Amino acid sequence: MRYALALVATALVLQACEQKQPVSRTRMFQADLVGAAKNCSVPKVAPAAGQETPVTMTMGNDGGWCAINIDNGGKPFDAGLLVTEPSHGKVYIHSVGDETRIDYTPTARFTGTDAFVVKLLPGGAVLRASVTVAQ
Repeated sequence: MRYALALVATALVLQACEQKQPVSRTRMFQADLVGAAKNCSVPKVAPAAGQETPVTMTMGNDGGWCAINIDNGGKPFDAGLLVTEPSHGKVYIHSVGDETRIDYTPTARFTGTDAFVVKLLPGGAVLRASVTVAQ
């Protein structure tokens, strides 16, 4: 009888644990921020599958990168394809913790406007980024 009660109590505790929803947190470390531009303004985006999302980025050109952080329901996208390259900088698409991050680094001493397009997989969401780089 004692063992049966212990078994029932254990089963109830385990059942209660199963019903809890996982907590979504973005894991980010100090190393993920090294090299960022001092002045960077860009909204966090959550693009819809098969849709195009415009993103406006403004930044200073101090040799650092500016990032677009993309929320995909608590997990990064599998891949990001650079459809249109920027004319005055470089783009690096990668996972940082639970998000996908698109880093743009302007060419040294460049000021003005630039643009690039990224397609995210799976789902085919497209980000059309417009960048304004100041000194």
